[in-house]
Amino acid sequence: MAYFTWKEAGLTSDCASLEAMAARFEESASLMRRMAKEGFRLERINGQQRITHPTPEVFDAWGFVNEESPERQLTLIPEQTP
Repeated sequence: MAYFTWKEAGLTSDCASLEAMAARFEESASLMRRMAKEGFRLERINGQQRITHPTPEVFDAWGFVNEESPERQLTLIPEQTP
């Protein structure tokens, strides 16, 4: 399943006011709600928060980078007979 690791590293560290901080949190909350409606889920694995989606095409359409190991990302193409 496609995933990326969620690491919050100062979402509001560049904000100059409380209003700017509030706006940043509201934008982030809106994005997370849209992602949830599209089928993304938050999973805790080995102490890390991973945002996952069961459909690779949806995950890719959002422009996220899949952190799954390359072997797990391979898609087998069925052999076609002439």
